[in-house]
Amino acid sequence: MIRTFTSLFSALLVLSGPAAAADLQRPAPSPAVHGVWPGYELRLGVFAHDPWSPEKGGVDINAEGLTPRLFGLENPNFLPLVPRLHAGATVNTAGKTSSVYAGFTWTLDLGEKFFIEGSLGGAFHNGKTGDLIYPDHNALGCSPLFRESASIGYRITPALSVMATVEHLSNSGLCSQNRGLTNAGVRLGYSF
Repeated sequence: MIRTFTSLFSALLVLSGPAAAADLQRPAPSPAVHGVWPGYELRLGVFAHDPWSPEKGGVDINAEGLTPRLFGLENPNFLPLVPRLHAGATVNTAGKTSSVYAGFTWTLDLGEKFFIEGSLGGAFHNGKTGDLIYPDHNALGCSPLFRESASIGYRITPALSVMATVEHLSNSGLCSQNRGLTNAGVRLGYSF
């Protein structure tokens, strides 16, 4: 059986030519260098829940996933114009407004370590939308809402980053009430 396997393996090497034999001697690329899912990123963090509003005083847990850039460009100077898709959730631990969201994120590198980011999209929430609003809740007017965020970040390693983030949800005056909701905090990001 071993002799048959060795003969078959040798025949495959001869038929495939010298290039395939040379490929067998090359080491496989390291997953740490190329990543498991290149360009994908997962972020986790904590936010202060709208500290400037009636809903102040809670803590939010934030989780977000990002895809690679939607398409490549020949000129790297235009790379910040190419967005990534994101989807995430901000969950309030005190029973106040939580949300799920999706949209586009644009990243601008400021050297090797620092970066700034902006995002725009939409969100659905479980907050108050009618005319009767509890004293400790924001009058959000309707659902869905627009969601914008901004971050400034630092890359600790090529795969690990930390960022300060502010997110804002509002209906931009499209509904009768528009108090909005603004959360701020810190997140860790891991690029795969």
